Amino acid sequence: MTEQDLQELRSRIWRLDGNAVRTLEQAREFVSDVGFCVMYPERTLSATPSFMGAYAGTAEGLPDSRHAFADPRSQEATDLMVRLLRERSAYEINLFPGTDVIISASLFPYFYALLGDRNPKAPPKVRAQGVRVSPLGVDVFTAIQKNGPLGKHRLRELVSREMSDAALDRALGELWSILKITRVDYREGDGAQWDVLYRWSPGPVKEGINISEPEAISALLSKFLETAVAATQDEVEAFLSHVTSRSKVRDAVNALLSARELSFVGAGTRTLIRLAPVPETRRRLNG
Repeated sequence: MTEQDLQELRSRIWRLDGNAVRTLEQAREFVSDVGFCVMYPERTLSATPSFMGAYAGTAEGLPDSRHAFADPRSQEATDLMVRLLRERSAYEINLFPGTDVIISASLFPYFYALLGDRNPKAPPKVRAQGVRVSPLGVDVFTAIQKNGPLGKHRLRELVSREMSDAALDRALGELWSILKITRVDYREGDGAQWDVLYRWSPGPVKEGINISEPEAISALLSKFLETAVAATQDEVEAFLSHVTSRSKVRDAVNALLSARELSFVGAGTRTLIRLAPVPETRRRLNG
């Protein structure tokens, strides 16, 4: 495989070859095919597709999250993404600063298995790396649980009128990072609407609770490599280290290599990891 081969394959899968995503049906199909993507291109995640790129149908001239406000395509792409959220064809997680991850409905339970609370109805206690959720975060969760879906204006009325935008954003971010809540809609004048995740999507939450950590890591790793075609170990870890530790990602890679479910492939001067090719005899039997 040459670097050009790799880029051409990614371009087709990521819809950067002129086959732009413009309708709800096309957006649904794209997210289902790639499994997950970032909303806007992120320099540190070069092996991950973006929803903005698929909407534009090209990798050229795409805005990053800091400059999205100046690009009229950003609002159009966001509106399309919100329609996916409303119908629960996709879910949104804020894993990276500045850009969100859009996840297909079928893959979301695996993210929940790694990030979510095993007791989703209980008040939150800790978030990532064992840091305790703030008292304000607990109060915001309780308000949404009792009265949601809610926007920021209504949350201030229920929790504290003196609460600053920054404090409320931090509290919402704490709860979102462990999937206690999720954005379910956007309303003119009030912005995002938040609801507790277990009420919005009880099925995926229940499914995620019953998925083991090794199973979830293996599933996300396999989907990442399927969508990226092939990637370096660093590229794999750059994404998956946001949902689990790098050591567990390495363990999963080594286990799948030992089981011959992954293999190495050269691309120019780089050695990449990919899903092991399906033998021709098995391909004929499955096809």
